Amino acid sequence: MQSDLPEMIGPYRVVARLGSGGMGEVFLGASPSRRLVAVKVIRPELLGDPRWREKFRREVTSARSVSGFYTAPVVDADPDAEQPWLATQYIRGVSLAKVVQEKGPLRERAACRLGAGLAEALIAIHQAGIVHRDLKPSNVLLASDGPRVIDFGIARPVDALPLSQTEILGTPAYMSPEQALGDPVHPESDVFSLGSTLVFAATGAPPFGTDHKVRARIVYGEPDLSRLPDPMRGLVTRCLLKEPEERPTPEQVLVALSTLLDAHYGEEWPPADVAQLIGVQERTLVEITAELPTLRETSP
Repeated sequence: MQSDLPEMIGPYRVVARLGSGGMGEVFLGASPSRRLVAVKVIRPELLGDPRWREKFRREVTSARSVSGFYTAPVVDADPDAEQPWLATQYIRGVSLAKVVQEKGPLRERAACRLGAGLAEALIAIHQAGIVHRDLKPSNVLLASDGPRVIDFGIARPVDALPLSQTEILGTPAYMSPEQALGDPVHPESDVFSLGSTLVFAATGAPPFGTDHKVRARIVYGEPDLSRLPDPMRGLVTRCLLKEPEERPTPEQVLVALSTLLDAHYGEEWPPADVAQLIGVQERTLVEITAELPTLRETSP
């Protein structure tokens, strides 16, 4: 068991820390019936600032509005609690970032299957009137039945006012040109991020690099697609076009990748390396949840 964990968040017993970021922390939680959830909370040092509470409230609203197989559904939330929290279904998977870091890039077939799942996720997100704004490898979980898009921390309605330059949020290497410039962001921006994420998945590196000049290259430069497999290169090139209206829609991306899968690759999933990492995670999960109390043990 990890140290310095809160005992409870809302009705959920905290089991482990899953991760942390600039805005909050994510914990593995268990309900009284031992259902596992991922519980996100705002960092304690930010609770005194009402702007962070409002951002968290927007995240809850955004996450609740999205449905679809390739996202993590909201189980429960209390954005008005003393420490606001959001519980989503716990996805038994490994982040794309971790898979590539530990096992290397995905093979072409797996990358196409990943892209098709991400396109389906974006279809559901955009149908809810939301732009995700932070699609990147660490926000993609690879599960045994397909990928999932998580974390709506900076998602905003399509018709929201643009942010100022000092408010630009997102991960630079996966931003669209319009996002990097602080211009209004629409669903086409997520398609650009999808293209960049696919390049990372298939080659091990984002198409515009990661150094301090990455925003300038995204806005003015050309992506490095030299290591991208030929069948995918044409589609990804279109996803990474500078003009938003010239990019394909998520529906078009899904059709193109489904056609590639049918013509060249087949549907095998998960890749062996991903299955191995999921297996390791599952064994760890069994160990850390073995001592959870049962319903009878927690009853008065």
